[in-house]
Amino acid sequence: MSEKENLLRRIDSVQFAAHELSLFLNTHPGDTESLEKMRKYQDIYMQLKAEFESKYGPLTISGASQDKTWEWTQNPWPWEKEGN
Repeated sequence: MSEKENLLRRIDSVQFAAHELSLFLNTHPGDTESLEKMRKYQDIYMQLKAEFESKYGPLTISGASQDKTWEWTQNPWPWEKEGN
């Protein structure tokens, strides 16, 4: 597995955990331990996303730079294999 693929898997895992905790908190809003865990996963997600975008380009449309060109379409889409 490439470094890029490994980083994407880590991002997916952390994002999944944060999302699941947010759903849990919908029914357990007073659970401060779960809220703290969700915030931790959100912070890790933002760090991993920033790392990915600095190395490989935008991961989401919010990460696309609009300085000189619209770079969102410059890299392969997530479902496209590199080298095709």
